[in-house]
Amino acid sequence: METAFIQKTIEDILDKLSVNAEFTGIKELNNGTITKFAIKTEEPYILIGNDGRVLMALNYLIKRIFECQAQKQNFQPLNFIVDVNDHQEQLIEDIKNKARMMAERARFFKNNVELPAMNPYERMIVHSFFTDAEDIETESTGMGLQRRVVIKYVGTIE
Repeated sequence: METAFIQKTIEDILDKLSVNAEFTGIKELNNGTITKFAIKTEEPYILIGNDGRVLMALNYLIKRIFECQAQKQNFQPLNFIVDVNDHQEQLIEDIKNKARMMAERARFFKNNVELPAMNPYERMIVHSFFTDAEDIETESTGMGLQRRVVIKYVGTIE
């Protein structure tokens, strides 16, 4: 029910825009914690924008529409993203790869490693990526735009 509503909302918005784009499907990401609604277009720069700002705004708009209707129609909460030409999915993979490299550094030096400042969504990806790691813990530190993830090695020191 929730996914059908979000898909219809995306299709309605795409119909009103002057860009040739189409909804192409739904996919689970990040071990099922994120539902991805995919859009394909020949003009991705229009829907992605500089540094992904247009795509962030599109995500925000669709999430707000969903939240408003969720209260009225008793929808279950859903963690989702709208992705254009796999831009968001590639971003998630890049974040995971950087986090994986930093975790290896933490393991090798048996010390904490601090990642660069990230937005809340990016920090959530890192935290969820290490949920099952036995020798790594994550923690967010800092304030505002300088909030970052610290990858902590918690394995035994030999």
